Formats: sequence, structure tokens, C-alpha cells
Amino acid sequence: MTDIIIIGGGIIGLMTARELVAAGARVIILERQTIGRESSWAGGGILSPLYPWRAAEPIIQLWLRSHAEYPTLAETLKRHTEIDPEWQRSGLLIGDCENPRLVETWCESHGIAYERLGPTRFHELEPAVRLTPSSPIFLPEIAQVRNPRLLRALQSELLAQGVRILEHRTVTQVAMNGTRIELVSTGDETFTAEQYVITAGAWSGTLSSRLFPLPHPNVAPVKGQMIIFSAEPELLRQMVLNQGHYLIPRKDGKILAGSTLEYAGFDKDITESARDELTAFAYAVLPALRSYPIEKHWAGLRPGSPTGIPYIGRHPEIQNLHFNCGHFRNGFAMAPASARLLTDLLLGRSPDVFPEPYSLTAEH
Repeated sequence: MTDIIIIGGGIIGLMTARELVAAGARVIILERQTIGRESSWAGGGILSPLYPWRAAEPIIQLWLRSHAEYPTLAETLKRHTEIDPEWQRSGLLIGDCENPRLVETWCESHGIAYERLGPTRFHELEPAVRLTPSSPIFLPEIAQVRNPRLLRALQSELLAQGVRILEHRTVTQVAMNGTRIELVSTGDETFTAEQYVITAGAWSGTLSSRLFPLPHPNVAPVKGQMIIFSAEPELLRQMVLNQGHYLIPRKDGKILAGSTLEYAGFDKDITESARDELTAFAYAVLPALRSYPIEKHWAGLRPGSPTGIPYIGRHPEIQNLHFNCGHFRNGFAMAPASARLLTDLLLGRSPDVFPEPYSLTAEH
């Protein structure tokens, strides 16, 4: 029998599988569509909360641990799979730091490198940027990954380790034996395991409410739209954040502009209004982008939760059902530590993060 079935194959599902396999578990991943093609593929790959000092402390605790792990994770995946996740410490240049003294104190208390910037230094860092910042701050150690490449690398590594990854399998029914799940069905197929983990992103809340008794994770879709420019290397060197929007330079010169925040259910249609909003921001910050074509415009559904604190842990009534979901905008930023915490709790190991804030019954 399989040890663990993971329902959902985005960044959280893949990283959770990786941790469980490292602990010796036999794992199956059931994905309703294609691996990594929902929110995980659609995001920008910034490995930090956008304004980290605004994030709740449980988010920060998972982020700091993940931040420390990413260089080794990326190098290991590149070595094992020959797929480069393009992890790079490009730094985050923030143009609207609302309370510089508070932010400095926060950075110092959490060990985050920072640099307060005057106009001259700001334009030394990014000479092509025409933003007039109010209170800029630079976080030089913030990194990014090229999320589609990281997802492909994780999938390749897991397949090589014997993980069964089954796409286009929507879990439609479960069979219970008392307070335990006995099997799950995806239509014509049934699957059995000792333990089950829901990592279904924006679908985690609806899936749980359809199949299981209360409580359910309060996770709902939040649409985000992005565009990407076919630009040139070195046009932009750092990630730039201002008024909630950002530009992300990739190694090959492409520049992402994002993103919107829309509560529109499971609608993933792109809109002209969002395209206009993103291009207006991009051109205002980096006027040189007017000379480069927009290569693609897309939308994804984030797994929204009330405070952005994810749900990680066991269902209080079902002994072999666990959750790792609701990471909102920070799935990549928190993924390694979230997977470690879930694995610790599932296997009865002592976690290095206090688990209570992430439980299904905690206030989020």
C-alpha cells in the first residue's frame, strides 16, 4: 500500500512529496489538471513576501527558514535533473517604504540585510528606472526563482525517486471507516493509502467542504494577472516594487510585470483593464519597456486565506487527513519550510516551528 497520497501537484504538493520521500515514504500525487500549471506556474517567483514587515509572524517564520534553504535546494535540483531553476539573489528595491524607522527595526530584529537609499544611490542601482520613490529601501538578499523551471525540476526529481505523479485525476469521492479515510476515488480509479494530504491550492477549500466534515480550510481563489516583456539582459537588474506592483527581471532579459488582486471566483479570464493597469505601471517605472513587445498576458488563481497564514496540520476529526494549503501570495516563499512542518507533524517528529498558528482550528 502507498504510504501517503497528496492531492494537488503545485509547488506545495511537490515540495511536500519531496520532504516525505526524503523521510522514506512511498508517495502518490493526484493532480486535477497538469502538474504545476495553476497558481504555481502563474506567479512571479519572488522568494519573499512583497512587504515582509507587513506579514504576520507565522508567515515570516516559514519564509526565513525557506529563504535559508533555497540556494542549496536550487543547486541540488540542478545537479540531479540538469534543469536550472534560475535561483538568483537579485535583490528587492522597494519604492514606498511607509515607515522607514519601523522597517529598519524590523529588518534588524529578523536579520534581514537592508539599505536605506537616497536619490543618487537609488539611480546608481537602477539607472533606467524613472520611479520617484517616497522612502526607498533595498533588500539586497531577496531572491527569485523562475517558477516553471523549478516546478519541472521538482517533478523530474520526484519521478526519478519513484513517486507516482498522476495528472487529470480529480478526487470525486472518499470512503470513510470511522474517523479514517479508507480510499479516494477519481471516477473509474480508486487509491488507498495510510495518510492523505490536501495541497490543492485555490481548490483546497471547495474540495474539503465537498468531501469532508467541518472544519474546512478557509481558502478561496484570488485572481492575479501578469504580463511579460521580451526585453534584454541588464535593462533591469533588481526586482522593483512600488504601490503593490512589481517588475521582475529574468536572466534572459525578459521582465515580468505584476500583478492584480481580484476576487472573481474561479474565473481565470484575462482582461484589457488589467493589461492597461500593468502596462501603465511598467512604463511609468521603466520607460524603456515601451520599446519591447509584450510576449504574454495570463492569469492565475492564488489560494487566498484571511491573513495569508497557511493551514498546515491534521484535520481534528479525521485521523489520517492533513492539510498544507492557503499560502495566498507566498507559496514559493514558504514552500520548503511548510513542507518540512507538515512532514514533521505527519511523522510525529518535533518541528522547529511552533505549529499551533497553522492548525485548522486556529484563527487565521
